[in-house]
Amino acid sequence: MNKPILSFLCTMTLLCTSCGGEAPHPAGPYRIDIKTRSDLYAWFRYTPTRPIVVSGHRGGMISGYPENCIESFEKTLTLMPSFFEIDPRLTRDSVIVLMHDATIDRTTNGTGRVSDYTLEELRQFRLKDRDGHLTEFRIPTLEEAIRWSQGKTIFNLDIKDVPLEFMSDFINRLAPNNVMYTVHNADQARLLLDRDPQVMLLTWCRSMDDYRSYRKAGIPLRQTMAYVGTMMYGDCQELYDTLHNQGVMCMISVATTHDRRATEAMRQEGYRLELASGCDIIETDYPYLFLNLDLNRP
Repeated sequence: MNKPILSFLCTMTLLCTSCGGEAPHPAGPYRIDIKTRSDLYAWFRYTPTRPIVVSGHRGGMISGYPENCIESFEKTLTLMPSFFEIDPRLTRDSVIVLMHDATIDRTTNGTGRVSDYTLEELRQFRLKDRDGHLTEFRIPTLEEAIRWSQGKTIFNLDIKDVPLEFMSDFINRLAPNNVMYTVHNADQARLLLDRDPQVMLLTWCRSMDDYRSYRKAGIPLRQTMAYVGTMMYGDCQELYDTLHNQGVMCMISVATTHDRRATEAMRQEGYRLELASGCDIIETDYPYLFLNLDLNRP
């Protein structure tokens, strides 16, 4: 087992042994140090005894820390190891920045579409946290985020309005080993793979038909993990078994389900249900709410 993977698993073991509430959590910051593409493939390789991994949706959200913000990624890593789903968009002057919505109204003290502003114009605005409180933090560029992330974490790019060819050229120029793409179908996967044969992909794979489409397109499974939906469904066990037999991890997202419950206690109650469902990765707006939950396999 290589050193980055061993380091991560040791960290996860320490974290999980403190989840019963008796022992204190080990001090951060936590790091996922991916040095090569092989490290990245190995990090996402399914093993049945590995603790469940928590991923920060839009980078994770804590009071005072906005989504899609470098300072928020750093804050989460002081609490726990995590990788982050982030949302690239294009400015008017073709700079890739991090912003989930097409407009800046919800997440900043400005208004209007991201694509109507230059980067310099966007820099004047300050980011808001999930509760709408204004912070001192500013909209980062994707390049700034990637350069910050080296030796610290993994980014999963959920591309918004950036053309895939443009994004591929940009990523290929920077050549980071700790970045992967979300793709919604085999055609998108094939396009990115043709432009970078070593690319790592999070594939939307919610049925056996989806699985077969990726296989038909020749997508190497060792370079993928699978988003299988908002939960693990009983009638999809063939899919999960097939993916696991190929070493592919299954990720669910609770961003549109349990994350929307009214209180933190209610959210954690929902998370416990999913932790026992057989998933390998849970994507959430609130990674810190998993700190006192048992991430070990049932």
